[in-house]
Amino acid sequence: MKKIAKQSILTTLSSYLGVLIGYFNVLWLLPYALQPEEIGIFRTIQDMGLLFVPFAQLGVGNGITRFYPKVKENQFSFFTFSIILSLIGFIIVLILFFIFKELIIQAFAQNSPEIIDFLAVVLLITLFSVLNTILDSFCRSFLKVAVPAFFREVILRLLSAVLVLTYLVRWIDFNSLMWGLALIYLIALLGMIGYMWKIKLFKLNFDFQAFPQGFLSDFMRFNLITLLGTTGAMLIMKIDSLMVTAMIGLDANAIYTIAFSIAVVIEMPRRAISQVVMPVVSDHFESNRLTEINQLYKQVAVHQLLICSFIFLAIWMNIDSLYHFVPNNAVYEAGKWVVLWIGLGKLTDVLFSINSEIIVFSKYYVFNITATVIMSIAVIAFNIILIPNFGIEGAAIASFIAMLLFNLIKYAYIKKRLNFDPFSMDILKTIGLVIGMGFIHHWIKDLLQPGLGSLILTLTLLIVVFTMGIFLLKIATKTRKRLFKKIKEARS
Repeated sequence: MKKIAKQSILTTLSSYLGVLIGYFNVLWLLPYALQPEEIGIFRTIQDMGLLFVPFAQLGVGNGITRFYPKVKENQFSFFTFSIILSLIGFIIVLILFFIFKELIIQAFAQNSPEIIDFLAVVLLITLFSVLNTILDSFCRSFLKVAVPAFFREVILRLLSAVLVLTYLVRWIDFNSLMWGLALIYLIALLGMIGYMWKIKLFKLNFDFQAFPQGFLSDFMRFNLITLLGTTGAMLIMKIDSLMVTAMIGLDANAIYTIAFSIAVVIEMPRRAISQVVMPVVSDHFESNRLTEINQLYKQVAVHQLLICSFIFLAIWMNIDSLYHFVPNNAVYEAGKWVVLWIGLGKLTDVLFSINSEIIVFSKYYVFNITATVIMSIAVIAFNIILIPNFGIEGAAIASFIAMLLFNLIKYAYIKKRLNFDPFSMDILKTIGLVIGMGFIHHWIKDLLQPGLGSLILTLTLLIVVFTMGIFLLKIATKTRKRLFKKIKEARS
């Protein structure tokens, strides 16, 4: 657990440094430098490119984590084979893209025709991101997640800020800005290659005969099945933005995107923990240590819910102050309720702990097909029904419902097959604490005017009351005792 904790902390630090840069980008730089329709194009192209990544990856990312323990002796042959497989996946996506290009154009032609001019950028983002995820997954197998997280969370956002700033000072035009998106993903990829080369993890070996008998067929089967799971998760995350663009327009997507970016920070600790926990869960399943997995399931649930619910409260209790600092905020504050619904959706993911990771690395991973088919149909249907009636808020509500149902289905399946359960009294206490803070916010919100003073006062109140609540309700007592013991030992 020490190695997990260290990598989780470093990854979380990278995540939140990235969040600070991302907040600067999304809440100030983009609204200041770009018009709403330009923000809509800028974010839609990225979302579309990233939506294609799991399809092109062919499930190889999770396959690396699961099967690495079986081929440690031939790790670079495995690495090389994985890269080749992902390139084949990208070629398949490329072919399908051109086959269905006219349908894609028709989807955006009425409300967002500007998107059509940058479809080539979409494909380049997909290619560079696919290769990056393979490198990331290989590093994860060695529990080397901190530096890849730094490239993913910090470097990409820094490069994005530099790119937009060059447009702001008119060194480049908007077309160059959009093509520059592909360039920053390429730079991040080259940085990862350089890092892996330095720590001697980047080496190509085309000797595929050394794998155990039947390994490649098992690896391919697992990848193709988990492909559906990863695409389903990405579909839930990205399809709402694309459907808002297609059904309402670029301006609406700009408002939605900024609101979504405010809320998505809530799940950052979960992402960091997941990156480190995945190889551990895989190794425990390989050694049949089911008790340890169930214990990890519960521990992660409590700790990440505490952290993420605090972040949710910090955002929602200060939502008016956050929008107060956004340039042209009269336009963008229409997305305030999107923040709430997306935030609740992210908390749903957090509440159900590492259920996705457990299914993916268990012998029941085939269940991903069922869960993903159900949720892919559901999320598209919810958006089709709710967006025309409720606009961007409808898209956010659709995402919340989809995430809740997706997690309930996975929880029920894990409970039935493995008898694992993430819930405990600490979970109920934390939920009660969050509801209590919600009531406090309701009582005081009309007494404060949006601005820096309100932000500082509300955060101070939240920190004091939330911390007192954790102690009074005795939440995560064992963890706090271990932490205080380590602090005492460090001082002595």
